[in-house]
Amino acid sequence: MQKTLAYAVMLAATLGLAACDKPSENAAEDAREAQSEAQESMNEAAEERNEAAQERAEEQRQQTPEPMPAPENQSEQPATPSTAPAEPANQ
Repeated sequence: MQKTLAYAVMLAATLGLAACDKPSENAAEDAREAQSEAQESMNEAAEERNEAAQERAEEQRQQTPEPMPAPENQSEQPATPSTAPAEPANQ
């Protein structure tokens, strides 16, 4: 009878200690949630940064004047005339 009582007390103590472990589980779960929220916040910030960069690039494109087309009366010849290579002298 004493062994049975001892086993019952040990079982009850073990279950009681297992039930007391709840705060550490809650802390771990809270840490996982905080990490998840931080990751979502970082993703949102990255998206906003990308959108802002795209808007700035678009504004710069709108502010940059377009190059004027070349006048039609100008010929397409290069500015410096090309010279023919000199023929080698026969010796």
